[in-house]
Amino acid sequence: MAAENCSDGGQDPNHCYLQKFRLYETRSNFYMVGRDKSGTLCRILKIDRLDPSELTVLEDSTTYPEIECYDLLRRIHEGNRSTGGLKFVTACYGIIGFVKFLGPHYMLLITKRRKIGAICGHTIYAISKTQMITIGNSPVQSNMAYSKNEKRYKKLLCSVDLTKDFFFSYSYNVMHSLQRNLCKNETGLLNYETMFVWNEFLTRGIRNNLKNTLWTVALVYGFFKQVELSVSGRDVKLTLIARRSRHYAGTRYLKRGVNEKGRVANDVETEQIVFEDVPEGCPTQISSVVQNRGSIPLFWSQETSRLNLKPDIILSKKDPTYEATKLHFENLARRYGNPIIILNLIKRCEKKPRETILRSEFANAIRYINKSLTKENRLRFLHWDINRHSRKATNVLELLGRVADYALNLTGIFYCQVTPNCRPEGLLDLTCVLQNDEHFAQIPCDKSDDGEKLDIDVGSENQSSTENVKPPMFQTGVLRTNCIDCLDRTNVAQYAYGLMALGRQLHAMGFTESQTIDQSSPLAEDLMGVYEKMGDTLALQYGGSAAHNKIFCQRRGQWQAATQSQELFRTLQRYYSNAYMDAEKQSAINLFLGHFQPQQGKPALWELDSDQHYSVGRHGPNLLNEDARTSIKRSMSDGNILCGTDSPMSASNVRQESENRGEAISESTHEMPAYGISYSRFTPRMSCRQLFGEIEDQFLGSNRICYENGDECNCTNFDMDWLSSSGNSCDDDAYDRSAAGLSSENIGAELKTGMTTSPSESGSNIKVGERSASEVTCDGLMDEYSESFVNWVTHGDLLIPVKFTCQ
Repeated sequence: MAAENCSDGGQDPNHCYLQKFRLYETRSNFYMVGRDKSGTLCRILKIDRLDPSELTVLEDSTTYPEIECYDLLRRIHEGNRSTGGLKFVTACYGIIGFVKFLGPHYMLLITKRRKIGAICGHTIYAISKTQMITIGNSPVQSNMAYSKNEKRYKKLLCSVDLTKDFFFSYSYNVMHSLQRNLCKNETGLLNYETMFVWNEFLTRGIRNNLKNTLWTVALVYGFFKQVELSVSGRDVKLTLIARRSRHYAGTRYLKRGVNEKGRVANDVETEQIVFEDVPEGCPTQISSVVQNRGSIPLFWSQETSRLNLKPDIILSKKDPTYEATKLHFENLARRYGNPIIILNLIKRCEKKPRETILRSEFANAIRYINKSLTKENRLRFLHWDINRHSRKATNVLELLGRVADYALNLTGIFYCQVTPNCRPEGLLDLTCVLQNDEHFAQIPCDKSDDGEKLDIDVGSENQSSTENVKPPMFQTGVLRTNCIDCLDRTNVAQYAYGLMALGRQLHAMGFTESQTIDQSSPLAEDLMGVYEKMGDTLALQYGGSAAHNKIFCQRRGQWQAATQSQELFRTLQRYYSNAYMDAEKQSAINLFLGHFQPQQGKPALWELDSDQHYSVGRHGPNLLNEDARTSIKRSMSDGNILCGTDSPMSASNVRQESENRGEAISESTHEMPAYGISYSRFTPRMSCRQLFGEIEDQFLGSNRICYENGDECNCTNFDMDWLSSSGNSCDDDAYDRSAAGLSSENIGAELKTGMTTSPSESGSNIKVGERSASEVTCDGLMDEYSESFVNWVTHGDLLIPVKFTCQ
């Protein structure tokens, strides 16, 4: 990464970074020589090997020409000739970090790398090979009496395969979105504090010691793929990036829901970047759009079972005011701005309540949180049971495309024109933007982490822009999608969103006249392939198998028998991984992230039950408390819930709330600066009134949740089952309708004549029109309900079905 102090001469730190290193050793020290990209400037780092208990790292502040550096190494060799001299150890491409178990410190190095893409001239790399170097010298090692535990810890850490799905860049902050990189020129230490840098703990010691990031690389975990596309005879590069959060990270059944800090399991930010493939140094257009996925932000869990493919869902009632849920959405608002649009894809009707339990409680949480928010900052909550539609002939992708269109009308996309790598060895920032001063004068300054205004640095060399320069656009807000695992169903929805966004991106760049892309076009097929690879990668990381891609297979016309056999194999693979492999995988993740740090005389990691080490870590001198919990029951996080306020969920208010709580959430600052300027979004192709037709001021779906404000019912959330014109039936036969006949008039007419609610979403104090709980029906399937069912609808208690069934 870019360093802060590259020379004594006051050289701009953004102009210098090291990316090639050579490691040497003497009996008492390691010497690492770092070179810049050209190989003409060198820096030297010294690591002490004699003290096994402390990591002592010293940096020579002088920047040496190459010939002077070799002369210095020669003198070091001569001075240590009596003890063996200076010996070459290995060439490498950066330090991943340092770690200590029960014995000496170890240094993790990247010894081979490969290029996987480039963004505006800044190369992105993946890791091909790593090496763990023991810091202590041989005499020290012989006195350490290596235990079996030390070797086991080493083996456990090495089981985290850094050659798969980790990526980094020396000059581009790949842990941030393109919009944030262009709008906030952040360098060095702050970048490692973000939620997407997985070696933050491993690099903490050297960063705090040297006060720079010259020698380390920031590793992002997730997915990175760059492909070339042809659009209207012009070459375009599409980059899909998935960044997995290091907070509350882990495996499927061991990390569910939310913890007391508001972190959710399987939290992944997906960014789709599109830019024209032009010769290096030529101006180009670039656009990006960001979406998010994450576990349902409630306290819930599933016990790993070797006898049950679908363990029961356990919902905790310990957070009646949904403070952890509120913290999660406050964090999203700080990172992306408003509005926050939630697409909930879980089932709405089941014979045995499982997913419907969470659906009801999630609706209650959103209703409760929205009571304290202003109308413009309220969470937009969309229910749509994707499973029910995928079983019929309904075009699921087309319906999801409508949801994506609605979301994009609210958030917009990011677009600007830039000069790639206008600073040959620097970070991308707004000085690279080809801008129209008249438009940029309207852009409000964003705020930094401490609330101070950030000045937008516009280079004087770019002041004379041409009249052909298009004004930039900015994304404000985000679509958050979830199912139960946030893997299979979620990935289909994210592809539909990506396809709709790609149409807008290409239109903004002037490549297409329409903002939409036909689902049968080669472009859509290419994009589907990239999203399918991303879905498989993320599913392997969290679930233990590739994703279930039934909808993608159907779209491609794949033989049904082949699809079914593939789905069965992946189900069994996921079951085996969850039942037999995930416990060790979770331990390796916790060790890598520093959630558990071994100590002499303390229980070993594998001697603790599940995540019990979090509570143990509270009392250790060097143990992290990020996800600390006072009592552990699988992924159900106990502990003190931070108190929230009822102020609107605006970025500024959220920041003040966190300060008032004394809660420093470093990664919850704007990941993507939000701008509210008139030209920052596309003109919506369909207004909300047009989208919802006659029913905009009525109920968009029978499960729509109303929030009262005095005598006025301010309904902002709705059930997206209206998209299918299927009403509220719990009977699959009722879904045999033609999607071709959809219109706002038809939808409005249906909903006017039959406003009903499903038991899967009804919760405490939820009002459906003017009807009482006893009057609620399920498309006329039943006219009478048991007392327990009515109590569940009214008060949100657990439903134990007596007579009610859903076919």
